Amino acid sequence: MSRITHLRAQVSKTFPFDFLPALRWPAQRPTHRDAVPAIIAAALRRSQQRPSGNWYAFAASSAIKTRPYGTTVAGQELVAWRGEAGVLHVGPGECPHLGADLATGTVDCGALICPWHGLRLNGAREFGWRPYPSHDDGVLAWVRLDGIGGETPTDQPVLPVRPDGEQMHAVTRLVGTCEPRDIIANRMDPWHGSWFHPYSFSRLEVLTTPPADDDLAEELDRFLVAVTFRIGRLGVPVVAEFTSPEPRTIVMRIVDGEGTGSVVETHATPVGPGPDGLPRTAVLEAVIAHSDRSGFAYATRAAPLIAPFMRHAAARLWRDDLEYAERIFKLRNR
Repeated sequence: MSRITHLRAQVSKTFPFDFLPALRWPAQRPTHRDAVPAIIAAALRRSQQRPSGNWYAFAASSAIKTRPYGTTVAGQELVAWRGEAGVLHVGPGECPHLGADLATGTVDCGALICPWHGLRLNGAREFGWRPYPSHDDGVLAWVRLDGIGGETPTDQPVLPVRPDGEQMHAVTRLVGTCEPRDIIANRMDPWHGSWFHPYSFSRLEVLTTPPADDDLAEELDRFLVAVTFRIGRLGVPVVAEFTSPEPRTIVMRIVDGEGTGSVVETHATPVGPGPDGLPRTAVLEAVIAHSDRSGFAYATRAAPLIAPFMRHAAARLWRDDLEYAERIFKLRNR
C-alpha cells in the first residue's frame, strides 16, 4: 500500500466523505445498454411469486398514537389505535351499528368510542365488529387481510433483517396512480439512479445482477451497486444490495462503506381505486440508519430533529420515482 493510499484509508475512518467535482449531468456514462429489460422483468416476476402471508404495511408505528388512525388498504376502510400498554388494534373502519367512521371517534382508557352513539370497542370481537391480525415492528404498523391477500396466512409479516445496535429511523408515505408491482419494478432498475436523481446519487455502477431466470435461489437474487450518496459537493461512497423478500417490499442494504448494515425498506401497499377508477398505491419508505462510529450514539439523541430531514430526502426521491412508476403503469395498461 502506498503512503498516499494508506493516508486516504486513515482519513476515511474519521472523515467518510469524498469531495465531488461539479456535476455535469450530460457527461455521465449512458446506462441504457446495461439496464436490460429482461433482467428487470425476471427479477420482478420472482419477487411477485414470493409469499407475503397476507400482510400489508399501512403506517409508521409513530403515526398511531392516542387518537384513532384511519386509512384504506386494498379498498378496505381501516381504523387503528393504541389500547392499554400501547397495544396496536386494527379493524374495519365502519361502525357495525350504523356505519359511522370510527377514525373520527375517541380513545378512552384503551377503548375506541364511536362518535355517533358511543359504541365502545376494546379491540376484541364484539357487536359484529371483528379485529384484523396486526403487528407493530417498532418502525411500521402492519395488518393481515386474508380476504384480500388470498395466500396462506402467517403469524407475522416477512420482515427484512435490520441493523443491530444504535439506530435512528424515519418513515415517509406518498401515494401514486399505479400498482404495487410498479413501485417494486422501479427499485429493480438501479441504473436510473444517477441520471434521474443526480441531486442524490453519483458514480453509480451496477456491480452484479441476477440472471434473467425465473428459477433462482432467493439468496442469489440481488443487485449489487456501488454508489456515492451526494450531500451537496460532498459524497459518501458505499456498496449496497437490493433484494425483494416478498411481493410488496424491496430493500436496499448497505453492505460496505459508511453506515454498513443500514437499510432502506420500500413497501408498496394498494390503497384502492381513486375517483378516476385507476388504482392508487401508497409508498411507505422506512430509512433505518446505523453506524459503528462512536459519535452516532450521540446523534441518535437528536433523532427527533434529524428525522424530518430524512423524510424530506426520501420524499424528494419518491416524488420523482412515482412519475417513473406511474409512467410504467400507464404504458403497461395502454
